[in-house]
Amino acid sequence: MSDTEDVSAFLGPGVGKSTHHGHGLILARMKVFAMQLPDSEPKPRAVLDKLTVKFETVLV
Repeated sequence: MSDTEDVSAFLGPGVGKSTHHGHGLILARMKVFAMQLPDSEPKPRAVLDKLTVKFETVLV
């Protein structure tokens, strides 16, 4: 995706060995999410779902 015009929020994971660190930003460069995430799919998926409900279009 090269056109980010329709994206409302960005979720950037920082990959680690046992945990990851996620950052969520909106276009106004405001941080809306920052926390460690376990190295498994359910918790990061829940964070993505929550951000999607709030901001509609989230780019990972």
